[in-house]
Amino acid sequence: MNAIALPGIVSRARAATLLTCALAALAGLMFGLDIGVISGATQLIQAEFAVSDQTIEWIVSAMMLGAAIGAIGAGWLSAALGRKRSLILSALLFVAGSLLCGLAWSPVSLIGARFVLGLAIGMATFTAPLYLAEVAPEQIRGAMISTYQLMITLGIFVAFLSDLALSYSGAWRWMLGIIAIPGALFLLGVLVLPESPRWLMLRGRRDEATAVLSCLRGDDVLVHREVAEIEAQLQSPQHGWQLFRQSRDFRRSVGLGIALQVMQQLTGINVIMYYAPRIFASVGFGTSAQMWTTAIVGLTNMLATFIAIGLVDRLGRKPILYTGFGVMAASLGAVGTMMYLGTTTHAEQIFTVAMLLVFIVGFAMSAGPLVWTLCSEVQPLRGRDFGIACSTFVNWTANMLVGATFLSLLNGIGHAATFWLYGGLNLLFILFTLLWVPETRGVTLEQIERKLMAGHPLREIGR
Repeated sequence: MNAIALPGIVSRARAATLLTCALAALAGLMFGLDIGVISGATQLIQAEFAVSDQTIEWIVSAMMLGAAIGAIGAGWLSAALGRKRSLILSALLFVAGSLLCGLAWSPVSLIGARFVLGLAIGMATFTAPLYLAEVAPEQIRGAMISTYQLMITLGIFVAFLSDLALSYSGAWRWMLGIIAIPGALFLLGVLVLPESPRWLMLRGRRDEATAVLSCLRGDDVLVHREVAEIEAQLQSPQHGWQLFRQSRDFRRSVGLGIALQVMQQLTGINVIMYYAPRIFASVGFGTSAQMWTTAIVGLTNMLATFIAIGLVDRLGRKPILYTGFGVMAASLGAVGTMMYLGTTTHAEQIFTVAMLLVFIVGFAMSAGPLVWTLCSEVQPLRGRDFGIACSTFVNWTANMLVGATFLSLLNGIGHAATFWLYGGLNLLFILFTLLWVPETRGVTLEQIERKLMAGHPLREIGR
């Protein structure tokens, strides 16, 4: 390769990498669409089927139960079939689940359809960040994985807009079924993705892995170095469950991934996303204002994610996490206080909504994208499927518990205490980040693995 040709080749390779990562990140769009669409549909479903708050909690959380199971199955599927085929299967299930939701004839059938949809989402949320971490070069890895979170927020916003448009006719079946269309488009996009070079190396397909890396990197020196680093990692015969049993260091990284995912869910983000209209009703908004404000929440969530994409590979993971948890703690504390004092005037209602939007900004710029980034970065190659499966399973389990208990918390301890509870948890997460979370900005996955397996403290396995 001569020096004159190199810039053009590298430029084309960079474009191919960005396109590949963007297509993979569309898996987040499916996730976001489902989160957003159920928010606007719950009150309409409750009215048509005449069911209790507890049944609505089950309808909402059935997707998370399916996603937890799907995430566990995706660990085996992505290892046996490959990252690409796993994404294809998740897209097929997403389309089927969406159509079944739109055709649901009873609360039980809707719960079952939501479970199928959850299987698809669980597989996608496991496989897409894993694929992105293995395809993107370390210089832009954080931004590329954050793009996955951007797609989630875009999906939420689009679903909120769809709910707003359909809410006037009460067409909740269209709200739930129409998302099959972007699911089908995602399926078409995934069909053209290359397989993960790291998975190909795991399967002994070195030439194919080299060809994929050549296309994505455009520099023979970088390709040969990356192939050599992956081959060095593959010298160990341990993997997955065996590695978990035999290696204390691997158990530490799995534990860190699990803790990060629990933290993300206990920030309180999904109580806003799943029940936004209900929260705005408690503030004093009418039906139309509830849906419009919910759409503004989705827009804020999407735009704030650009903060993470722009800063994650410049400032690093930890400074952004500190800021985000602090912002979330303060804003939820303010929301709880306003609900305790009462929101009887228009100004008080606007201030409370503004604090909820500040909370959304805090999450979208920090824990939203960065937890997925860190969970994909801290796992060693031979145990990566197992480690991310564990953390993703816990994410969905915690997500399900949050979704299945929020209305009960509101009815039990009250609105103010519920928001104070989540605000206090965010303060604790600042301390956890200080003590255990590593800074991984600009560090290769191979360097992180070497420090982890050498027994360095978790917070020191990055830079």
